[in-house]
Amino acid sequence: MIEMMTNLKNSTDFLQMVIHGKDIRFWLSYYRTMVDPAVLEKLILTPLSHKEWSSLEDISKIVPIEDIVITIDTDMIKQKALGGYIIIALTEYGSPAAVIKAPVSNNRSVTLPEVEFSVIGPKESFVEALDTNINLIRKRLATSELQVIETQVGNLSSTKIAVMYIEGIADPDNVQTVWQRLNDIDFDLINDSSMITQLISDNKYSPFPQLLDTERPDRIAAALAEGKVSIAVNGSPQLLIGPTTFVEFFAAFDDYYYNWIVASFFRIVRLFSVTFSILITPVYVAVLNYHYELVPRDLLNTVITSRRDVPFPPILEAIFLELTIELLREAGARLPTKVGQTIGIVGGIVIGTASVEAGLTSNILLIVVALTALASFTTPVYNMGNTIRILRFPLLLLANQYGLLGIVYGLSFLMVHLLKLTSLGRPYLEPIFPMRPNDIKDAIFRAPFSKMYKRPVFLRPQRIGKFNIANVKKKNDGNQK
Repeated sequence: MIEMMTNLKNSTDFLQMVIHGKDIRFWLSYYRTMVDPAVLEKLILTPLSHKEWSSLEDISKIVPIEDIVITIDTDMIKQKALGGYIIIALTEYGSPAAVIKAPVSNNRSVTLPEVEFSVIGPKESFVEALDTNINLIRKRLATSELQVIETQVGNLSSTKIAVMYIEGIADPDNVQTVWQRLNDIDFDLINDSSMITQLISDNKYSPFPQLLDTERPDRIAAALAEGKVSIAVNGSPQLLIGPTTFVEFFAAFDDYYYNWIVASFFRIVRLFSVTFSILITPVYVAVLNYHYELVPRDLLNTVITSRRDVPFPPILEAIFLELTIELLREAGARLPTKVGQTIGIVGGIVIGTASVEAGLTSNILLIVVALTALASFTTPVYNMGNTIRILRFPLLLLANQYGLLGIVYGLSFLMVHLLKLTSLGRPYLEPIFPMRPNDIKDAIFRAPFSKMYKRPVFLRPQRIGKFNIANVKKKNDGNQK
């Protein structure tokens, strides 16, 4: 205890003072930057200084705070002090000591989602406070079966992490896999949930995200109800969901708030847009280099005219425009909001027009790259959008070298990689491979709720059915006899 207190006193924001109470003298130690002064003054110092007490056990009777622990564990005392607790001892280096929770609260309030905004549906998003995020989930899942298990990760940061699942639905193997991987992390600093994603992913060398991150409480509640496991990290407004599949990254959660026909149409549009975004520029390069015969004769004259004054081969022309789009996107993301929007719009117009007039690029390719950029924005999950943007560049190089055959080579390699990929040990391409007819109902398209009465098979839930299908078919209207 003496060594621990000496170490804590080396920091200038750690305070220790001796207080003379009514009939007792005690030592009060804490980090002033971590403790709420109002709680310290009104709820702790005032009752301890003016009321009679003679032992640490009496503190819980006179201090109106629930979280009071008496311990001789020096490691626990040190950890609590770093978390905003106040240490009370009867001697300067005394043991045992009482630790009282009094952390300062500097958390932002619950706001609108910034990344996954939707017109229809709840307008709440997670914040950086772990307890607030758990509260947002428990409001939607008011059941005692919702289990929250907390641990700390990070040798220096000691970041609090909560694993959430619904007991009786979630597969214990999935819960155990997440818990074991979190406890196996040996890293100094954990700032955000995205770091956890990288540390516990099945394949750390894959560009594809293997855990789904979201800022929407309704999406987490729905995932837990299906039998998935969620990970919340203190200090991060993004929660993780696993196991997940490839098609889930192209399903916006507000799809469930639309009619199933409209939602299915939007999903198909997104999948088509992603395919278009990956392939159209490489196909353009391959056709101009090797496969002119694929261009219709009426369009061929337009292509030749647009490229007549361009001094560069199609590959350099395409890479120049693709990199220009990426530069504008990064500049818009890093600058302040109003300035970033102006740079994105004005920069795109000025650079695109100037490059065509200067003869550096063809106007047809400019249109193709612009459509590619728009198509890539349809991906609901930002991390998957980044992956889609990267995939175009190796396909461009293969198209320039081998034509359409190179694109086939690239897509074949990509498919093999996806077939081998897993999320917490579950197949990443499910329900396409392996084929799961039941799970197809909420994959490429979204079936009516009355048809989705079974939970996803690949999660191996302990309770398969969501509801009794026989009751759904009944229509007990008031005019029926």
